[in-house]
Amino acid sequence: MSVAVDDELWSAVGDPTRRRMLDLLLTGGGGTATTLSEHLPVTRQAVAKHLGVLHRVGLVHVMPAGRERRYEVDEAQLARAVAQLASVGAAWDARLQRIKRIAEAIQRGQEG
Repeated sequence: MSVAVDDELWSAVGDPTRRRMLDLLLTGGGGTATTLSEHLPVTRQAVAKHLGVLHRVGLVHVMPAGRERRYEVDEAQLARAVAQLASVGAAWDARLQRIKRIAEAIQRGQEG
């Protein structure tokens, strides 16, 4: 994935409302902006905008459902996103361990 796509993905999943929407879509097997707005403290229009962001980064796909659109989580894309986020987390863990070792070495040098 390119940096721009990474930034969009991080932005999409960084919003607590969108994370809650993904949870609702996963547990409910999908939903519309109307059904999701019943479980969120935002308007239906705000839900639709959040769904647009999730759709743009590929985390949900959309199908016509009468006068509305039904959204479902793209589980393959979600799995790729989780793997990417885990990879970034592991890289940061490694960096923090190196910083810790440096700090401990400095501490030992000051004590000796």
